Amino acid sequence: MSRATDRPGTVLLVIDAQNGVLANADQRDHVVANIATLVERARGEAVPVVWVQHSSDALPMDTAVWQIVPELEPASSEAVIRKEYGDSFEATDLEQVLEEAGIGHLVVVGAQTDACVRSTLHGGFTRGYDATLVSDAHTTEDLTEWGAPPPAEVIAHTNLYWSFQTAPGRTGKVVTTADVEFTRKPSSPAS
Repeated sequence: MSRATDRPGTVLLVIDAQNGVLANADQRDHVVANIATLVERARGEAVPVVWVQHSSDALPMDTAVWQIVPELEPASSEAVIRKEYGDSFEATDLEQVLEEAGIGHLVVVGAQTDACVRSTLHGGFTRGYDATLVSDAHTTEDLTEWGAPPPAEVIAHTNLYWSFQTAPGRTGKVVTTADVEFTRKPSSPAS
């Protein structure tokens, strides 16, 4: 497995910013605006942007609900990964796309916090990536009817626990949109 230190590049990974996923999302417009800000910054700094689109019975591929929200639009040069599982790495070519681009650091935004965002953070982390979650650029819908906490609590809890993620040669951290740094600083060697 490659380690984050083997690949110095950073990617902005936009997960499931789709019409059907964000239709009832908490703070939808605020989160989409923050994602748009980060996409513009990444492009301006020549940082790759990779888009992920989930498909399922509720999100049939190539339908209106499956499309990325109109406020966001992948550039023709940007990779679009189609997935069927929560972890964006599972049964996709995401790992290959990142390897070819020399990416070892994921800056993660999108939806849903308690599903595909969490799964992808953990999937990337266990595959050797540093993973930064942008605290004000991910969201979920209200699933309290099924026993989940309210969306604001899900988001806050995810931000809290991800800020403490560590593993040999890898770091997890949480920053706001304003504090995203696409350039990684070298890690100090483990003692």
